[in-house]
Amino acid sequence: MASKSFSEEDLSCPVCCEIFKDPLLLSCSHSICKVCLQKFWESKESRECPVCRRRSSKEDPPVNLALKNLCESFSVERSQRSSAGSEVLCSQHGEKLKLFCLEDQQPVCLVCRDSKSHKNHNFSPINEAALDLKEEMKIKLKPLQEQLVIFKDVKLEYDQSAEEIKIQTQHTERRIKEEFEKLHQFLHNEEAARIAALREEEELKSQMMKEKMEKMSSEISSLSDTIRAVEEEMGAEDVSFLQNYKTTITRTQCRLENTERLSGSLIHVEKHLENLKFTVWQKMQEIIHYSPVTLNPITAHPNLILSEDLTSVRFSDERQKLPDNPERFHYWPVVLGSEGFNSGTHCWDVDVGENTNWRLGVMAESAERKWDVLSRSGIWYMGYYEGKYYACSTPKPETLLSVNMKLQKIRVTLDWDRGKLSFSDAVNNTHLHTHTHTFTERVFPYFDTVYNLHPLRILPVKVCASAEEQS
Repeated sequence: MASKSFSEEDLSCPVCCEIFKDPLLLSCSHSICKVCLQKFWESKESRECPVCRRRSSKEDPPVNLALKNLCESFSVERSQRSSAGSEVLCSQHGEKLKLFCLEDQQPVCLVCRDSKSHKNHNFSPINEAALDLKEEMKIKLKPLQEQLVIFKDVKLEYDQSAEEIKIQTQHTERRIKEEFEKLHQFLHNEEAARIAALREEEELKSQMMKEKMEKMSSEISSLSDTIRAVEEEMGAEDVSFLQNYKTTITRTQCRLENTERLSGSLIHVEKHLENLKFTVWQKMQEIIHYSPVTLNPITAHPNLILSEDLTSVRFSDERQKLPDNPERFHYWPVVLGSEGFNSGTHCWDVDVGENTNWRLGVMAESAERKWDVLSRSGIWYMGYYEGKYYACSTPKPETLLSVNMKLQKIRVTLDWDRGKLSFSDAVNNTHLHTHTHTFTERVFPYFDTVYNLHPLRILPVKVCASAEEQS
């Protein structure tokens, strides 16, 4: 080809240093790529040559067709040389690799096949070996592809969890602020009430002192007038003094009231400051409610709605979009208490009210959560549905309880150490049923309700703030 007499440098644009693309011929005989020339002229705001800086007489220089054809031929030839050179040859003999050694698992040429290094080896044509090994590779690749799908699904769960973390944080921060706002408001009101009581006492005692002072001023004025009159009589002539003596002596005998110091006239500071923090704390019990059990939202089935304070749960027909984390129930509408127990005695009351489908009890930490939990071991409960009361220790069949009245409040009592879980009517303290089991792991309060809009509500217990005398 004609391009063989030219090097790549001869066919390169002086601006971009690449093979010419649409070379334009300037009046100074230099050729420049069309795009390069346009950019150069735009940047310089003048039509000068990028090589010699001579001004072009033409606004639209013609295409250098001869150079363009040479460049295209050169590019095609270079591409062909590259394609021919891509064929892999034997590094030892320079021959084409036509066979695949099954023992050494590597491509070889015909000379390699007859050499000592491959003596008594088995060979297969390159194309057949590649086909067989690709099929084998597909089989081995399948588990990786399946694992990739699993990884992508887990990654999606991670993304959902990350988004849920943000939502949880925002919601929890809002609830914290709301609760502290209630405390702040209580303290503000208590402060205002105590300052008002102080001001009231101040006003009362200040008014009393004002009246006493006014009366005392009147007494001082009267007494001063008497003293002044007597002193004037004493300074008179003897005859005059003696003539008025009886009257004057009578004036000196006026009755004077006692001027005792007033008791309790000052502010009772101790009444306002004595054990201030403790008394406010005691009064705070009016707004503080303590629940022996709170619900754990990350365990709640997507159809369950928890209250803001995490003490009640109800069923909803609308399934929430929540992460399917390992702690969350998937099949049964269940939620667990936030704290598990592995020792001691614990008690909580649940208001079941008009709820017609519920189960209450405890669940082992290791029990199944994703599928049919009631068919697996690890749950001890009492339940109510279809108008009857039942007790069960999974996976055993349920036992019908003899209860002749509609229960409103259920008391659940767990004695972990003695292995007893008891249920009673919290209204009249009537025993209903007791499960006996040797617990070997932590158990969590268990709540189950389905197809019912009436909530299950954990009842608060009375909080008592008291002081103990230290010996």
